[in-house]
Amino acid sequence: MKKLIVLLAIAGNCYHSTAQNATPAVVPESKYDPHALFSPMFYPVGGTISRAATGEPNVGYWQNKVDYQVNVSLDDQTNEIKGSVTISYKNNSPHSLPFLWLQLDQNLFNKDSRGQARMPVGSRSRYGDATSSFSGGYRISSVKYADNSNADYIITDTRMQVRLPRSVKPGGETIKLKIDYAFTLPDYGADRCGILKTKNGPIYAVAQWYPRMCVFDDIQGWNTNPYLGPSEFYCEYGDFEFSITAPASHIVVASGELQNPAEVLTATQIKRMEQAKSSDQTVTIRGENEVLDPASRPAKNTLTWKFKMTNARDIAWSSSKSFIWDAARINLPGGKKALAQSVYPVESAGDKAWGRATEYTKGSIENYSKRWFTYPYPVATNVATNIGGMEYPGIVFCGSNAKTEGLFGVTDHEFGHTWFPMIVGSNERKYGWMDEGFNTFINSLADDDFNNGEYKSNGSKANMVPFMFGNNSESIMLTPDAMREMNIGNSLYSKPGYGLELLRNNILGPDRFDYAFKTYINRWAYKHPTPWDFFRTMDNVAGEELSWFWKGWFVENYKLDQAITNVVYDKAGSSNGAIVTLSNLQQMAMPVILNYVTKSGVKGSKELPVEIWNNTGVFRVKLDTKEDLQSVTIDEGRVFPDVNFSNNTWKAN
Repeated sequence: MKKLIVLLAIAGNCYHSTAQNATPAVVPESKYDPHALFSPMFYPVGGTISRAATGEPNVGYWQNKVDYQVNVSLDDQTNEIKGSVTISYKNNSPHSLPFLWLQLDQNLFNKDSRGQARMPVGSRSRYGDATSSFSGGYRISSVKYADNSNADYIITDTRMQVRLPRSVKPGGETIKLKIDYAFTLPDYGADRCGILKTKNGPIYAVAQWYPRMCVFDDIQGWNTNPYLGPSEFYCEYGDFEFSITAPASHIVVASGELQNPAEVLTATQIKRMEQAKSSDQTVTIRGENEVLDPASRPAKNTLTWKFKMTNARDIAWSSSKSFIWDAARINLPGGKKALAQSVYPVESAGDKAWGRATEYTKGSIENYSKRWFTYPYPVATNVATNIGGMEYPGIVFCGSNAKTEGLFGVTDHEFGHTWFPMIVGSNERKYGWMDEGFNTFINSLADDDFNNGEYKSNGSKANMVPFMFGNNSESIMLTPDAMREMNIGNSLYSKPGYGLELLRNNILGPDRFDYAFKTYINRWAYKHPTPWDFFRTMDNVAGEELSWFWKGWFVENYKLDQAITNVVYDKAGSSNGAIVTLSNLQQMAMPVILNYVTKSGVKGSKELPVEIWNNTGVFRVKLDTKEDLQSVTIDEGRVFPDVNFSNNTWKAN
């Protein structure tokens, strides 16, 4: 106790000697509680047998597998898609499965679905229309096992439960189901699928077009959240073999690689395709002047296009007689090659529009492959549709009216989803920011990379702070279905993207961030990470305890307000340096960048780590100046999301 008294006395004398010459500061009222932000109890649990405390899959990690064989036909008079899917489901879990759950996403477009019912009276959104007369959804005619016996099943909105006569055993037993079904494709399917009318015929963009298995995982068991529109998808990985029978006048493009080009393409188109596979310049497969030429298609009534896709979580396709078609080679790390291709109507042609779509596709995929992880699919297809932008493995749907910077942006964004969530298979139903936010972040780097910065953006993110952190804003860590629609763009895209930019550029630095981020991608490629797996990986690999950042930016909706509340000269003389009092007035904390200018115009800066806010909301820092100051400013470049820049600057009288 005696030693403690002595230390307290020394501390008190030190404080008096520096404060006695200071002008008393008026510190504004603060909402900051350092103990809430820097609590040591951020992670809810430690590591488990399936997920390590380091953020990587543990020795007991398991994941089920599902393979699909899908065969359908398209009726372009009724817009009906009809056929069957055979599902092979492998139970790698340690649990017996007495029943299975499947997703029936097309049922959203039934006028009596939950998704339509939650639309307010008279309301219309991109996800549904309360007054729509269209009533779609699956018409399932048969569900059978491999022995051709009938399955016992129930359908609840956008889910189907199959109650098995015998449980699927753990450790790798496989069960097969065959489902016969049909549905009518909606003209506008929640910005995920639809039909674009063009002067030379409709363009069918087809997705959520077969019953898919729900994910059974170590976090929740069966993931059976209904499909309501805003929240996207959570899918299991497997292999796909599928065929689409369409009118012979149509061109069909799809996820994966075409298996029978000789049966569905002309000799000229096959020759041009081979040229495209070895060309860095865009090669026309079917030109504008050929769209109405019967010779550009085989002379038959219908054709069946066959495709194959391996180790993917979904597939989609598009079909139309109106397509212009071009392609070019994609150069991947290690000498690997893939094919970039675009299909679009004559209305979208031109060098300022879709005539550059293949160039954008190629540039996007080559860039992300070099930066993060090699593109895994043989083909990347860009389709002009009535959908603003939607992603699927190996194929994306983009707006047919997009041009120049807008077309590059949507192309780069949708193909950026190859990495999140197609490769890193997060649960979009719950954590939309883990695909949209991550993708928005990597897009910000691609804007600088493409064509020597042709579409580089120089705007400051700080200008968006009033919207990002306004009174109507919401936390990032909400399921998209539970967000106000007006906040989805902010909470899922902009705000997490901005946060990762800050983490890379101003907290960790590019080297440490990029190494940790690539480690996360490699650890969780073709697996199912949670937010905590991402947080733990970044902490461990970067060697930084970032729980304050994860909590303030992602989990909560904290605001940042750093202020200069006083500036005095040490020992009453400017030649001895200046002492600046900083205050943290809101609950978020960030590092501090101080810039100052002396009376004679000398400029200087000082950077302070976030740890200055560990146990206090007021911090005093000394600037080693030799003369009077003209001004001192926090964050002169407006890097951080300060909600009140008016208190960031002190100026001499």
